[in-house]
Amino acid sequence: MILKRNFNPIKVIQYVKLELGFSLAIGLAVYFLHRSQLFQASLPFSVAAILGSALAIFIAFRNNSAYSRWWEARTLWGGIVNSSRVLARLIITFTDSHAHQANFDLARSDLFKKEMVYTCIAWVHALRLHLRKASVWDELRPFLSQQAFEAMHASQNKPNYLHLLMGQNIYKAMANGTLGGFDSFQMEGQLLALANYQGGCERIKNTPLLRHYDYFTRLFLYVFMLLLPFSLIGDFSKLGIEWWMVPVSVIIAFVFAIIGKVGEVNEDPFENRITDVPLSALCNTIERDLKEMLGEKDLPPKAESEKGYLY
Repeated sequence: MILKRNFNPIKVIQYVKLELGFSLAIGLAVYFLHRSQLFQASLPFSVAAILGSALAIFIAFRNNSAYSRWWEARTLWGGIVNSSRVLARLIITFTDSHAHQANFDLARSDLFKKEMVYTCIAWVHALRLHLRKASVWDELRPFLSQQAFEAMHASQNKPNYLHLLMGQNIYKAMANGTLGGFDSFQMEGQLLALANYQGGCERIKNTPLLRHYDYFTRLFLYVFMLLLPFSLIGDFSKLGIEWWMVPVSVIIAFVFAIIGKVGEVNEDPFENRITDVPLSALCNTIERDLKEMLGEKDLPPKAESEKGYLY
């Protein structure tokens, strides 16, 4: 996620270098053809104006749809942050509430709390890796037992397996007296919420923005850049400054291209790019908060932005 207000112009140009190169090549070709009198025909400026208006509508619709996907992804992860905290609180408070019972075992209860909270932390990191299609699963070793890690690693949907593991641990705790009564009902409610958030994230990840919006936006952009110099050369020639047509057409093309690129980079918010939802920072926040709820003091350093970017 980009936090800084001002961008590096060189990096911005790199995003649209193909479009700028195409616009520059067409502009130079039209200029030299007109200058050498090999081809002096020009189009009315209204042609470029009408096409530009249609392109602007297409780009605006696509950008709105792309931003909606990005904001929904951020909202889902905001829910994951909140539900993880609630689940950790329920685990800790429900377990401690049975301290007065005759069969209460402090060591067993502390082990259950740590295993459940650490599995929740592992689930958050696993979902991050799952959405980014990363394969550095060894990051989860500190949060799981060797047996649980191997079983998770062998599963196809690793976050889903960790959900199963948390559910199994809850009912084992109900059976041995660590939990009691209706404790499991509220914990299951938070597990259901986390499962729904995971499903929402997977829906965004696996369902691209309608491809015809992407295809026709790119097609209309290149058609616009192709016809623009032909629409400008006549007016600039009358003014005796036909060479100005080249930079002006490139600047206009840059405006449309960069606006279109904004929607393109926002439509997939889980690709581990600087424009994406900052999953690593959110996972760091959850890990710090949940470990602190367990009473731990050795917390991981808080994630900070790097050169204006939060990952």
